[in-house]
Parts: sequence; C-alpha cells; structure tokens
Amino acid sequence: MTNGSSGDPGTPAQPKRGRAASKAEFRAQVQATRADLERQVQARKAQLDATNERIEARTGRNLILAILIGLGFGLLMLFSLIFVKELFMVVVVAAAGFAALELTQAFRGAGRLVPRVPTVVAAVVIVPASYYLHSGGQLVALSGGILLVWVWRLIEEAARPQKVGGAQLLRDLGSGALVQLYVALLASFAVLLLAEDGGEWWVLAFIVLVVAVDTGAYVSGLSFGKHPMAPTISPKKTWEGFAGAALVAMVAGVLLAIFMIGEDWWFGIVFGLVVLLTATVGDLAESLIKRDLGIKDMSSWLPGHGGFLDRLDSILPSAAAAYALFLIFG
Repeated sequence: MTNGSSGDPGTPAQPKRGRAASKAEFRAQVQATRADLERQVQARKAQLDATNERIEARTGRNLILAILIGLGFGLLMLFSLIFVKELFMVVVVAAAGFAALELTQAFRGAGRLVPRVPTVVAAVVIVPASYYLHSGGQLVALSGGILLVWVWRLIEEAARPQKVGGAQLLRDLGSGALVQLYVALLASFAVLLLAEDGGEWWVLAFIVLVVAVDTGAYVSGLSFGKHPMAPTISPKKTWEGFAGAALVAMVAGVLLAIFMIGEDWWFGIVFGLVVLLTATVGDLAESLIKRDLGIKDMSSWLPGHGGFLDRLDSILPSAAAAYALFLIFG
C-alpha cells in the first residue's frame, strides 16, 4: 500500500521531464543552426571582401560601388534618351558642370588660379546653346566662355595686392581655356548629335560602345594583363586589356550598327575601332593630366569611380568621334 501510494505522484513527472528535454534539445539545434549560418555568412563576406580588395589593388577602384553607381547612371541616361531628349541634355549639363568644377579645383590645387564661377557657367551654357542653336551656337558659346574666363582672371589679377608673374598668368589663362576645350566642347558634341533626327540612338550607341570597351579592357586586363601599355602614364592599362577591348568593340559595334542605328555590319567594325581609339586616348589623356597635377582621382564624389571626369574621360572624345561618323555616314 505504501509502495503504491509513493509511486502515484511520480508517474506524471516523467513526461514533463521528457518534454523539457525535448524543448532544450530543439533550442540547442536552433542555436547551432543559427551559429552555423552566421559563420557561413561571415565566411562568404570575408571571401567577398578579400576578392574586392584584390580587385581594388589591381584596378584602383571599388568594384561593387562602381557597378552600382554605373547602373544608376546607365538607367538614368537610358530613360532620358528613349523618352525625353531634353532630359538627357539636363544630364549632360550636370555632368559637364561637375566635371569642369573638378578640373578647375585640381588646377587650383596645383597652383593654377582658374576662376571657378565663370568656368562652370561657361561649361553649362555651351550645352543648351549647342542643342538649340547647333554648331553655330556651340562655336559662339565656346568662344564667349573662354573670353569670360580670361577676363574674369585678368580682373582678379588686377585686384590682387600681390601680382603673379607673367608666366604664371599665362599658365592660368591656358588652364582656363583647356577646361573649356577638354570638358565643355567635347561634352557639347553629345548634344549636337542628340539634336539630329534619330540622334538619340546614336548617342545611346556610342555610350554603350564606350562602356563595352571599358568593360572589355577591364576584364581582359584583370585576367591576362602582364604587359603595361603606358607605364609612365597609366600603369594599370595593359596591351592584353587593349586586345580584349578591341575584340569586344568590334562585336558590340556590329550589333549596335545593325540593331540600333540601322547601319551596315562593316560600319559597326569602323564604329567599334574608332571608339576604341578615342576611348583609350581619352583615358590616357586624363591620366596624363592627373599625373601632371600629382593627383590620383579628380574628386571623390563618385565612390568606386573617383570623380565625374574620371568616368567621362573615355566618353568625351568619343562623343566628338561619334558626331563626325554621323555626319559622314548617317
């Protein structure tokens, strides 16, 4: 009787302890799974960071940020070109203004006193003048812009208590003219082309071709690059990268010629090779300017890219080349 009464209270305790053990085991499994997932995420992040660091050390830019910013600008330009041509003109105005300001700041950092306000104003005005008044408006705006920058600088010099030497003043005036010729004039060719009938497709085609050339050179140089192309100007640019860019340029040129601008396949090869040369020369020219000024990037406004001019260096001369090809073949 005693044994029976003492065993009755113990019978429901066994299932309770079993359920508690099951819950504890389940929580332990969940925690172990969570810890394993966190370790995997950290490992993947570490691998991605290491890969990005190697690419950045090789190419000098943050690949992920560069891709994201590039996609954003690409979508903006695509929308503006396809739907509202005037909106693309606004994009060019902004790009030219920021690029002109960057180059002006770089010159001033090197001791060349290029005035900021008239330089940016002149670079902005030439864009709508070229779009609405065509080549005549482009020439007038360019001449007036250079004159405005020069007069502004001479007035500044006259008001300075301590004058600079004649050689320094000539360098300042020459640098001010260079900003207008290099940034404003070349950018205005894009809107000259845009203003033509069907010109938006030519603009889109040459921009896509420049991106294809840049991507081909980037991937090919990163994978196979061993022989520097211009080590004193741009050490990261290689002949292997140039060869890869040439192949991509011809293929992309043919496809764009046939399917976007309605030209023959052979024109696509000409188109691709011309843009390959102008994009490469533009890249090297900007690298030469930066090396002369002792800077790595024109600015840090575009993470992963540097500055606006660092992204426009290949596009600017290619815009002039595309406009010339349009006048000849289009």
